[in-house]
Amino acid sequence: MSAPNLAAHTGAMRTISRIIAAKGLDLAGAAPANDDQRHTEAPGPGDPTWHHGARVSDAVRRWKAATPPRYRMAEVTLPRAVAWAEAALADPTAAGTMLLTGPTGTGKTYQAFGALRHVAQGGPRRRFELITINSADMYGRLRPSQTMGSAEAELRRLSTVQFLLLDDLGTSKVSEWTEEITYRLFNYRYNHCLPTVITSNLPARNDNGPDLTDFVGARVASRLAEMVTELVPVIGGDLRRGQGAA
Repeated sequence: MSAPNLAAHTGAMRTISRIIAAKGLDLAGAAPANDDQRHTEAPGPGDPTWHHGARVSDAVRRWKAATPPRYRMAEVTLPRAVAWAEAALADPTAAGTMLLTGPTGTGKTYQAFGALRHVAQGGPRRRFELITINSADMYGRLRPSQTMGSAEAELRRLSTVQFLLLDDLGTSKVSEWTEEITYRLFNYRYNHCLPTVITSNLPARNDNGPDLTDFVGARVASRLAEMVTELVPVIGGDLRRGQGAA
């Protein structure tokens, strides 16, 4: 560059520098990020933290979709229920069945939804799938209908889903048909090591009064005895008469 051109260029740069300084601008802030700055960026695909967060988000979304609005704030607090949820998160095939029993309104359903929420919030490695259903509604859906095969398709859907919450077992009228349906459902889930949560107002066993065996039949009760890995008695007053949920 010739001397006159160099002088003109230098003068122009000084003028630009004075303008930048007068405006309080800092060109250094626009500089490309150095290595340290790049390492502080949010993780993306390929980063374990990112993948865990994505699993949590998907599982919680699926849990909410299967959960009635009343139980969207459910939190598991009973130690045995927490233990089952941790086991289901670590290895669903080894978790077995959790049976929550107790009088009406003590919080069994709340704890059940809370336990499944705990699993979802842990970010399970396998895609989280959940069906929640009241036993009376289940039998209603499974009754033979005019639609060929619809009841069998529904039974298979309930039998094969990864997580199943069956609420209020033992409240429906017992018949040979309900016993057969219940046995087929439990037998499939037991044989395929699928985690299940069951709530019932009846005790699992009661020498002085009715218990779950009286309502589901000896064959189903025998299968339940093999399935259940966590028996969770839920005691207390009727929370529905206060401010809780049950």
